Amino acid sequence: MRLVAAVLLIAAAPAALPSLALAQTPPATIGASHVPAPWWMRDPVIASIGQVRVEIQANRAGFNASFQAIDRTAADASRKAADQVRALSRTLAAYGVDTVRVETTLTTRPLYDQYRDENGNLRDNMRADKIERYQADATVSLAIRDVAALERIYATVVASQPTSIGQVYFSLDPDNAWKTNLAAEAVKDARRRAQAAAENAGATLGRVKVIDPTGRACQTDVLAGWPSYSGGAGQATTVDEVVVTGTRARAGGPPPPAPPRPEISFAIPTEAAIEAARLALQPPLRELTDSACVVYGLNG
Repeated sequence: MRLVAAVLLIAAAPAALPSLALAQTPPATIGASHVPAPWWMRDPVIASIGQVRVEIQANRAGFNASFQAIDRTAADASRKAADQVRALSRTLAAYGVDTVRVETTLTTRPLYDQYRDENGNLRDNMRADKIERYQADATVSLAIRDVAALERIYATVVASQPTSIGQVYFSLDPDNAWKTNLAAEAVKDARRRAQAAAENAGATLGRVKVIDPTGRACQTDVLAGWPSYSGGAGQATTVDEVVVTGTRARAGGPPPPAPPRPEISFAIPTEAAIEAARLALQPPLRELTDSACVVYGLNG
């Protein structure tokens, strides 16, 4: 796993420097022509912005599938569409809500008698007494929480022969352990960059004056007026790995066992049909980022 980090280092003089006031905060006086430096710049300091980026495999997926039925009445069309998804819904429910969540919606619309106008265009005769049939669409929306089961779930839906099936989308829902460790790595990287900059300038780091996870403390520009040091972050630095505590879903592992056959009117897809419909669906990598601002005093 690769972690990438970036940091912006700024050294400031001890005295407050004159500038035009762009965005003033206390103890600045509204309308004053000069803005005082923050309290932590009374002595020489170095402000370091640590920005980290890690690529993590997406751990969520989803897609939609629709089943269509047409009949003389809205009730019959709805019943037929619902029958098509009933077996599939029970099959998917056997995986459990921790693996896949299923939401089914049913919509109907009338199909009118058609005629051609004076220009030869085919038009619907949209009158209540001109309804020929009703079309019902049962849509199954799947939110897959265990991507290890994605390929089998997708093949099960394909083998159910839906009228249409949507594209698979992926997303990342990081757990709290990832967020906590990225925040820690951002502070560590800020120190590494500050240490290197101070040594290259012939100085040493002093005590920590400010630790600001929001980064606002490192966006104060007394040379050009508040509120920013710089308009953007610097280039990234590669770090081998981040140690993460806690648990998250595994990318691999054996597929879940085949769910039992429910006794219903519409048969569930056979094991052979499911295997024939399997496709390679590899979750992509998604970025997770964090940053921290740490201000150090300078010695020497």
